[in-house]
Amino acid sequence: MDEFDDEKPSKSQRKRDAHALFDLGSELVAQKSALLKQLELPEKLQEAIELAQRTHQHGARKRQLQFIAKLLRGVDVSPIQEVLTSRQESSQMDKRLFHQAEQWRERLLREGDAALEAFLTAFPATDISLLQQLVHASLREQTSGQAPSSARKLFRFVREQLGN
Repeated sequence: MDEFDDEKPSKSQRKRDAHALFDLGSELVAQKSALLKQLELPEKLQEAIELAQRTHQHGARKRQLQFIAKLLRGVDVSPIQEVLTSRQESSQMDKRLFHQAEQWRERLLREGDAALEAFLTAFPATDISLLQQLVHASLREQTSGQAPSSARKLFRFVREQLGN
């Protein structure tokens, strides 16, 4: 048996843990109330978070965040962290999907038939005629200077295909 097994965590480890709880509390304060209710937090913690959301003075807000971190010490934070992490990953995935759809739309409008073939190869379940109609309508709008409603429809269609 090692002589360090029964020792408490080091001061540095306790500080890291305290900072992690402070950061988690800050993240909770930044969330919307619907998510907070979904987390089913203890009532006292929920009230402290709501108060921090209403507090705008720097010093008072920091004290309130420290109090939230103190309350979090008595709560199992792993389910909270899992929910926040999954929401963050979902948000990143949505952003990636958005950017890919934007890139495909621009490529379809810029490259024409070559991009259409590439898109159909990558997404074979795509309705070819609808995609062609949207591309041609978007190109007509660009040349005539009309509002880009077809370009928006093309974007939504491409995004749906990427999501499938």
